[in-house]
Amino acid sequence: MSAPEILLRPVEGSDKARLRTWRNLPEISAWMYSDHQISEPEHDRWFNAALADPARKYWIIQLDGLPVGLTNLYDIAPQHRKCSWAYYLADPSTRGKGVGAYVEFQVIEHVFRDHGLNKLCCEVLVGNEAVWKLHESFGFRREALFRAHVWKDGRPLDVVGLGLLAEDWAAQRPESLRRLREKGFDLS
Repeated sequence: MSAPEILLRPVEGSDKARLRTWRNLPEISAWMYSDHQISEPEHDRWFNAALADPARKYWIIQLDGLPVGLTNLYDIAPQHRKCSWAYYLADPSTRGKGVGAYVEFQVIEHVFRDHGLNKLCCEVLVGNEAVWKLHESFGFRREALFRAHVWKDGRPLDVVGLGLLAEDWAAQRPESLRRLREKGFDLS
């Protein structure tokens, strides 16, 4: 079985319009904390701040040479040896190909191997069960249930808070690596 070619490349200025389009897609905004239509001036402010902030890193997810999503680290706090992360796949045709799992593996590796951090955190709307279960399959543990944490469509929604420690990853990594290799990914 041949796996698709997936690359994480740094976000560049030419990605600005694409990211606004993606962030405004209903299937993306449904799982984000904000769900209003993002205006160009609002997006420009976010984009410029995001690229200038040393506590954040952004990558475009490319599948077979085409941009299909975004992943990022935020709240990078070296003094506390932790950060948080998020990602989305904007192209629905990417689902079921292992792209999310591959991105998850690469981001976790980057955080613990390249940054030498001790903890990676994330938050997921409780209704996005497929994503928080994917995180758990990589060793993340549920650390919190934030009740009525965000308001969307005029109603409160709960959020699952998850965390992965470097020692948990060391124990989980061989199994995660095995699963990805079974899907045909070369992770040498």
